[in-house]
Amino acid sequence: MRTNQRLAQLWLDALATELGASAGTIDTYTDDLNCYLAWLNENSLGLDEVGLEQIRDYIAAVDGCGYAGSTIARRITVVRGLHKFLIAEELGSRDPTAHLAAMKRSRKLPFVLSVAETEALLETAHRLAADPSVGLYRQAGYARRAALFETLYASGMRISEALSLPSDAAPAGTRMLLVRGKGDKQRLVPLHERAIEALALWQKLARACSGGAPSPWLFHSVRNGAKALTRQAALLEIKEVAVTAGLSSPERVSPHVLRHAFATHMHSGGTDLRVLQELLGHAGIETTQIYTHLDTSRLHQMVRDLHPLNHE
Repeated sequence: MRTNQRLAQLWLDALATELGASAGTIDTYTDDLNCYLAWLNENSLGLDEVGLEQIRDYIAAVDGCGYAGSTIARRITVVRGLHKFLIAEELGSRDPTAHLAAMKRSRKLPFVLSVAETEALLETAHRLAADPSVGLYRQAGYARRAALFETLYASGMRISEALSLPSDAAPAGTRMLLVRGKGDKQRLVPLHERAIEALALWQKLARACSGGAPSPWLFHSVRNGAKALTRQAALLEIKEVAVTAGLSSPERVSPHVLRHAFATHMHSGGTDLRVLQELLGHAGIETTQIYTHLDTSRLHQMVRDLHPLNHE
């Protein structure tokens, strides 16, 4: 129906002009809206004729298509947003989603390295960084990634936070880093002795490569200190080390996996969730609670794999 299409376009225009939604968001929402509009058209329904029963029928139809839970949840969000917009702009007489119960989304547990796998990854990075026979510039690159991996695992910081650290963030002997996280919030994160030593080696070799010229970044290009290390380069480097270390799923290893490893291993060791929340920079405790579920999942896996009765 043309009226449905026109009203939907008004909402998309408002998202772009008034709320500043990105082009990617608009494209995604357009696809979701087209799905809803097609269903309305198939059922000869105008937007103002839709009630709670019809909304439930639409959700059932979407669910029957076999979409992932996240896709279904987003499509429901789009329908809610459209109808709320119509009410706010006095283009509709009722909001059929007002009494629709929120959809509970199952949360996929993140991939996490075991302590042994993490040690293998870090030891491999250190072994490569300790070999001067590869030449100064290559050794410096190896030392940088060993320092980066150790920093991520020691602190649990996000890769974006690590790559934005200024060069003076880790003066000699420092045991704490001041991190600027999401929402421009600052927090202090710890470093252990091995991370401190790795940073010192990287900084020493970086100075040798640059002739002492300063860089604004803690983690930067070996040959051009003015350029910060990129996320893409960090991802490639950790995958290379994962392969060299002989990890079973190197394709799943990323810098963010070290953040998950930090949180999971700390929680397994008895760290309080509230403390972990502060260290990770989570806005709410509900985000940190995933590591409780992850720890439980790992315990179940250990019982399944290691209990002697499971091998009889």
